[in-house]
Amino acid sequence: MPAYGLSEAAHYLHIPLATLRSWVHGRPYPTTAGKKYFKRLINLPEPKFGALSFMNLVEAHVLNAIRRNYRIALPKVRGALDYVRKQFGWKHPLAEQKFETDGVNLFVSRFEKLISASESGQLAIREVIKAHLHRIEHDTFGLAARLYPFTRENGLDQPRFIVIDPLVSFGRPIIDGTGVTTTVLAERYKAGDSMDALAEDYDCKRPQIEEAVRCELALAA
Repeated sequence: MPAYGLSEAAHYLHIPLATLRSWVHGRPYPTTAGKKYFKRLINLPEPKFGALSFMNLVEAHVLNAIRRNYRIALPKVRGALDYVRKQFGWKHPLAEQKFETDGVNLFVSRFEKLISASESGQLAIREVIKAHLHRIEHDTFGLAARLYPFTRENGLDQPRFIVIDPLVSFGRPIIDGTGVTTTVLAERYKAGDSMDALAEDYDCKRPQIEEAVRCELALAA
């Protein structure tokens, strides 16, 4: 179900809004031979609403690992993804549990044919993708069920205090193990409540509260 607006999804995933818009809607771009059209990478459940589903959110989370860290041209990303879809018959390969075990190596090896990458470069790509995949929990069918978004701008080794679960609090980011949304905590913090007071009120630890507020307000680490 479409549940996340573009601006909201871009904020939680630390993706520029214009970038995410291109991924889900496509965009025209000029060339020396005239205009061409960049096809979307993510298929929305209801394109007319322009909102992402939870599955789309997960796909964008993994795509961001590839795009942000290696600046690989998106047509090449699409080519590698299409290759993996064809080989395994997956509808949403980036949100499939088997992608981590069966798909990543094939995905990266496909890049070997598309880009000039050293062995160390391929290893780095693989590790960054896996770091993003490790922040996804899957259900018994192997589909993405929960996402632990990055709450800081830099670094892959970040705490997993905040989770997005489509079955809890309407899919809003919450402190893991609770139903307390990050938006409620951020609003109370902006209104003047201290971190310690919030931790006491919601029976949480201060680091959990700090990450919840950081998720909404992008505080410095």
